[in-house]
Amino acid sequence: MMKRTLIHRWILSLLAVALAGTALSCSTDPAAFPWPSALFEVKVQAVYPEGYETYVREGVNVRFSSIYSDQVYTVKTDAQGCVKAQLPSGLYRLSISDRWGDLVFNGSDSRFLVSGNRSVSLNLVASVSGPLLIRELYVGGCSKAPKEGTYQSDQYVILHNNTAATLYLDSLCFGTLTPYNATGVNHWMDAEGNFPPFAPVVTVVWRFPGDGTRYPLAPGEDVLIALRGAIDHTLEYPLSVNLNRPDCFVCYNPAYFPNPLYHPAPGDRIRQDHILEVLVKTGQANANTVSINSPTFLIFKSKGVSMEDWIKQEDVIRVTPGASSDVVVTIPWEWVIDAVEVFDGSSTGNKKRLPPDQDAGFVSQMETFKGYALTRKIDEQATLDAGYTVLMDSNNSSNDFYQSDKASLRP
Repeated sequence: MMKRTLIHRWILSLLAVALAGTALSCSTDPAAFPWPSALFEVKVQAVYPEGYETYVREGVNVRFSSIYSDQVYTVKTDAQGCVKAQLPSGLYRLSISDRWGDLVFNGSDSRFLVSGNRSVSLNLVASVSGPLLIRELYVGGCSKAPKEGTYQSDQYVILHNNTAATLYLDSLCFGTLTPYNATGVNHWMDAEGNFPPFAPVVTVVWRFPGDGTRYPLAPGEDVLIALRGAIDHTLEYPLSVNLNRPDCFVCYNPAYFPNPLYHPAPGDRIRQDHILEVLVKTGQANANTVSINSPTFLIFKSKGVSMEDWIKQEDVIRVTPGASSDVVVTIPWEWVIDAVEVFDGSSTGNKKRLPPDQDAGFVSQMETFKGYALTRKIDEQATLDAGYTVLMDSNNSSNDFYQSDKASLRP
């Protein structure tokens, strides 16, 4: 009788969540709920930035993602920008994302605790969707099968022109942030959890050469960048990718990164004018260091000053407080064109490194060495209207990205 009563109470708790009219779960695993489940009323008011109060509307998605399970509740705002939900107790990642044309509003709380009834306000920040986007990030490596072991020297990224105009890659820069992994300690965050007023780019800033019109990218076109070896990795490891391609740009500079395991000489099909520049190198790494499970990757261009003049200024290059091995280049957030936050899907200890106006969410790398890629979704209706591929861009990777089970370059 006791067992039947517990089961009955659990079923009622599930029905209560469903009948709340707002919370929808992507998991039916009973272990995701307390046993028996306790439900609490949560109210969240979306607060739009000053000057954008008239943008408040009904039907905006609010997500509560459990940190300790795959449980996700999606709730829609009412006409006043408020949501109410009945949620089990737990620790959640709360996020709100709204879009009006190219204008995007995002807000997030990466550790939203539900242990009783709550009523909170969540401030949204305004940003503009980027013209040049990160389309695919392949960093997790693959198996060496049929040989033994794993392989990670084949990392690459694909960028995409998401506009109807021709863009130029000349002087475009990119890099990753410290901490390298989402589970690391972010020494640049203050005690209240506020982000630094700049992007702390670690190890190296890579840059496309050119004087402004050397490297055009037509509407809907992609550009491939080999972050490590620009060779045909499939010749030895069939589950890897071929990066020995004439359209591929290459992170290669043996003077700064002499490790041949990660940076072999580029293949015979790589063009010499596609070898990228090292604008500045910090630290002692002998290879381009990109986390295989949870990097933060960003692309940017300087505004109002050349990058050469910028890095000469005092305090632009800094030692990370409490982590003297991390020397960073400080990049103003307003220079960032696009960024993606990756979480380690095998850990519950992930922490945000990007503020909400850069990326209000994250995409999870669930496993490494499986050949998986982190891929941006296609906006099907916008693509149909434009006549070329248009990608999703809400400045929220939880909405825009997914983990695909096969890198697009894999045979």
